[in-house]
Amino acid sequence: MTRYTYWLLACYLLASATIVAQPGEKKELFVKKAIDEIKLDGIMDEQTWAEANVAADFFQTFPFDTSFALAKTEARISYDDNFIYAVGVMYDTIPGKNIITSLRRDFQGPEIDGFHLIFDTFADNNNAFNFALNPYGVQREGLIANGGNGRVDVSWDNKWFSAVKLHDGYWVAEFAIPLKTLRYESGSDHWRLNFLRIDNKHNERTNWAAIPRGYGPATLAFSGDMYFETPLKEPGANIALIPYIAGSSITDQENGVSTDYSLSAGGDAKIAVTPSLNLDLTFNPDFSQVEVDRQQTNLSRFELFFPERRQFFLENADLFGDFGGRQARPFFSRRIGIGRDTINDTNIQNKIDFGMRLSGKLNQKWRIGLLNMQTDEVEEGGIPATNYGMAVVQRQLGGNSNVSAFMVNKQALFYDPDKEYNVSPDAFNRVFGLETSLRTPDGKWRSTVYYHKSFTEEDLKRDYSFGASINYQTPEWSLFSLVRDIGENFDAEVGFVPRTDFKRYAGNFRRFFYPRSRLINRHGPTLDTDIRWNETYGKTDHDVNAIYEVQLQNQSRFRVQGRYDYTYLFDEFDPTNTDGAQLPEDTEYEYYALRWEYASNNRKLFFVNLNGEWGQFFNGSIRRVSGSFNYRIQPFAILSMDYDLSRIELPDPFNDADLILVGPRFDFTFSRSFFFTTLLQYNNQVDNINLNARLQWRFKPVSDFFLVYTDNYFADNPRFMNTKNRSIVFKMTYWLNL
Repeated sequence: MTRYTYWLLACYLLASATIVAQPGEKKELFVKKAIDEIKLDGIMDEQTWAEANVAADFFQTFPFDTSFALAKTEARISYDDNFIYAVGVMYDTIPGKNIITSLRRDFQGPEIDGFHLIFDTFADNNNAFNFALNPYGVQREGLIANGGNGRVDVSWDNKWFSAVKLHDGYWVAEFAIPLKTLRYESGSDHWRLNFLRIDNKHNERTNWAAIPRGYGPATLAFSGDMYFETPLKEPGANIALIPYIAGSSITDQENGVSTDYSLSAGGDAKIAVTPSLNLDLTFNPDFSQVEVDRQQTNLSRFELFFPERRQFFLENADLFGDFGGRQARPFFSRRIGIGRDTINDTNIQNKIDFGMRLSGKLNQKWRIGLLNMQTDEVEEGGIPATNYGMAVVQRQLGGNSNVSAFMVNKQALFYDPDKEYNVSPDAFNRVFGLETSLRTPDGKWRSTVYYHKSFTEEDLKRDYSFGASINYQTPEWSLFSLVRDIGENFDAEVGFVPRTDFKRYAGNFRRFFYPRSRLINRHGPTLDTDIRWNETYGKTDHDVNAIYEVQLQNQSRFRVQGRYDYTYLFDEFDPTNTDGAQLPEDTEYEYYALRWEYASNNRKLFFVNLNGEWGQFFNGSIRRVSGSFNYRIQPFAILSMDYDLSRIELPDPFNDADLILVGPRFDFTFSRSFFFTTLLQYNNQVDNINLNARLQWRFKPVSDFFLVYTDNYFADNPRFMNTKNRSIVFKMTYWLNL
């Protein structure tokens, strides 16, 4: 890998040279301790709020970043030995209803009015907590990782308390967040903080500590500082038990299995070893209530990625699952609980017996993660009982950079005649890795370098994965460069590495212009290239994209893209993925296409996302339209229709194909605690019609009753009795604090 040495050195020198750069002027808030009892009622009549320091003078992030907010916002923070309290006062001078999508918890999107808190409890610009309320009193909590460059993960749930009250000309949001809910260093007196308000009546997003446009509103590099009047104490014992009981009726006609009835129980436990280190335990976990995946049309030669949705794996998920980057992840938690049926060559569910995760901060500089999961044997599928483990240690460098080392282990276990587990020394898969991430304090420069090596029972060469990237971003400019080398024998069985034996270079250049216009917010070109090759075949893939994007002031956007593709087939491949005649191996193809995307103003009750493609495809042609139509019955329902329609025409003897994927979805939120969702998906590429209906009743905070019905039919003959499998499941969970 010496060919990459100079490039790697350049990444470090360039990132290190700018590490001394400092972001703009910081805001500060001095937080006084509460002097009386705070009642959550949306009425600020406590003496604590009268004497609290006020965070005001919010700055616009959208549509501009050069002015104060049009709508005035004020925020206050206080605390005692058990809670962090916060209140936001959002002045509302434009008549009419606020804009929200539904009453469902964990709302997302810039089209939803709301007031957000962002707590960086270790003041490291790496990880933070997000709590938010909308004008209808709906809660949202989430985790922020990697400096806030990605999306907030709202799958994380925890218990906290709130109230919202609408007044004449303003609304008030009050928060009471248990210190037990947060992770922080005992005795700390300094966190980093930002407030975010989304106000769609004025069509603006504003922050207390200014964030330049072009960055996400949760970017931690630009947060302000909050100082507590007295250091925070340890919150005391923090143990939560989350038991469940579940029952199901499952019929699998596709595999000739008659109806099977089952009743099970299990649960999770969350134990705060320290205020910053959490132990998660699970016994006989059941994930039947997890929302079903949205299906995708697959026109590639490789596996598709679906994100983790199971609650047990979510806290500190970046510490386990973000190594390597896209398509090179050494650990992917969705592999746990899914086994490969060696008899029928299919993926099947592999029951998890128990598991544990220890994750969090040891101190200001050190962060650790330990995971161990045990799955059961599936004798009829030839799947042994398997133990999964991962250990991670991460050291912070400077303000918001880090270096990490990890090990992933998958070990098969077998029963001996006495029905005891034995470890098989020749049935394992392990990956060791080192990874460093450098970020400048102002968030403009980011650089990542990693090296991973796999170990199996065979002693193989070229069993590594290496990558390096550097990114520069300002509101006007974005430059990105990446190299990657994945050896032909790199084997990460617990990871997501859909392709091996290739080297890759990818580069991206983007320029945005911000005109003084009432119509256009920004516009500009993007040039993008991605090339892959290996020593056996030379160049195997290459694409070049020329893109122009326009975003309007009303939040709608449009982009047009010209694309060139080169593909060398080192294996046979059917481009339609419909089991038709395959293009022969050792053939190469060049093809061109025009693509376009349009997203309308999603603050409206009716909004759309439209995508299209027209052009060549391997040795034929493709016409494709996809997107969604959405209608909101505010605030009680959103009705949507996802679609992906492709017409692929190939010369004889290869298949033409009309690929149809449609998914109507009905999401009803009758109240803040009672929800009903139905998703119907028709996908003729995989010959499947899927119906999933989920009823959820949140009868207490973070305590739920679920009733889930799932049905799968053959798409080519969708008669009611022609089912693949059918299930109905109930599950009840209860969050109990000890």
